[in-house]
Amino acid sequence: MSTGNDDYHALLARHEAMRLRRSILSPRPEREDAAQGRPVYGGPSGGSAIPSGNVSGSAGAYAAASGSDAYDGAADQRVITEYLELVTPFGELITHLYDAMFRRWPYLRSLFPESMEFQRAHLARAFWYLIENLHRPDDVAEVFGRLGRDHRKLGVRPVHFEAFEAALCEALRRTAGPRWAEAVEQAWVRMLRFAVAAMVSGAEAALTEPPYWQATVTAHERRRPDLAVLRVRPHGPYPYRAGQFAALESPRLPQAWRQYSIACAPRTDGELEFHVRQTCTGGVSEALVAHTRAGDTLRVGPPRGSMTLDDELASDLVLVAADTGWAPVKALLEELSTRRGHRSVRLFLGAHSFADLYDAGAPSELERGRPWLRVTPVIGRRPETGGAFEADAYGYDALAEAVADAVAQHGDWSGHLAYVSGPTAVVGTTVSRLTAAGVPPQDIRHDPLSDILRPPSRPGAAAGDPAAGGPTVVSRSRGAGDGRSTTARTSFEGADS
Repeated sequence: MSTGNDDYHALLARHEAMRLRRSILSPRPEREDAAQGRPVYGGPSGGSAIPSGNVSGSAGAYAAASGSDAYDGAADQRVITEYLELVTPFGELITHLYDAMFRRWPYLRSLFPESMEFQRAHLARAFWYLIENLHRPDDVAEVFGRLGRDHRKLGVRPVHFEAFEAALCEALRRTAGPRWAEAVEQAWVRMLRFAVAAMVSGAEAALTEPPYWQATVTAHERRRPDLAVLRVRPHGPYPYRAGQFAALESPRLPQAWRQYSIACAPRTDGELEFHVRQTCTGGVSEALVAHTRAGDTLRVGPPRGSMTLDDELASDLVLVAADTGWAPVKALLEELSTRRGHRSVRLFLGAHSFADLYDAGAPSELERGRPWLRVTPVIGRRPETGGAFEADAYGYDALAEAVADAVAQHGDWSGHLAYVSGPTAVVGTTVSRLTAAGVPPQDIRHDPLSDILRPPSRPGAAAGDPAAGGPTVVSRSRGAGDGRSTTARTSFEGADS
């Protein structure tokens, strides 16, 4: 990581410490300053002052924004959708946005990874999520509140959102051309401010939680050419629960974070375990699998996720794990092994072959010493592919059907609490099959399915799907070769397993 970037983060850390001290000692919250039109934060030196965009009265708008009850998201959704064809696909809009922001405030470039490919895809999916879900502001506020907590580790401050707003307004006008209307821009800005207000609130709610922990790699085992098991020791206490996940950053790729499940229950030595499969070249997974060694330092984000065990288990459990989805299930089994009075547990363990059970061992080994556990291996077939990282190169769609079929055929799970972990296709297909078999959705637990905001893996899962109770956002994108409408659907998801 560069010296300039280190200095910047050190400045942010000092600023956060001072802000925490002020919040403890002062009876007046900082948001009163925002309500009076005074900036809550100042930006680092080296860039121009950040204006408030194209909408009057935006100084402090984010920190002082009102709750979801006061926002008519459905009205803005209709306006934005009517003119959506002028700015979709979002690739050109996002290019203009970052060009404008980095041109006017070059110091902000240090907040982003060197490669912007993932960030551009992430932002495009975020735009789609917002547009499809504006009629459900409570859901949007919850999702973006989580994002706000997670963005703290990137050094993002409320003043940076004002720069983003100004750049977005410039990009919208440049992309849409002469047909653009002021009323549409106002709707976009209101949508953005509502989302950002939720992010600011989420960040403030996590004020006492560190944005990340420095951690030393204590062991790195290459279980397969594309898969490694890492053990890391945070430099301070790291409170978490079995079944949760955390984001990791490698010093080889500053500001690039990817989320991985923690593969162990809390240990007395404080070590964490992560199972990482390389899914691309040049990304975080390659840095962790191929270029990380014992003694290296990583950064670990706060623990996230609700795929955890209840203090008192009122139902028997069915656990479903495939590929590196074994990691959180391994942690759950470790915690269950320490409890008394176990419920019955059924584990379905999916893999392409027994050789792909890289860490779990034979079913008999898992059952040894656990009379309450029964393991059913599900071995699928890996289709032949021409490249190492092509779509479904690991045969996850085929494995998903095999796992879901096995779960459905081996019993009635309507009275069980289900935990499902693995690739997006496996989780989506299995959850759909369990729901169809009568398992209530509240009795099925799984983490966000991907670090990227991928489209859902099953029909009806997207917020914009009529079957899910929301409108379908249809955009006749500029430049479409055949002029047909394209329906964009996304679910806002976030964790690799």
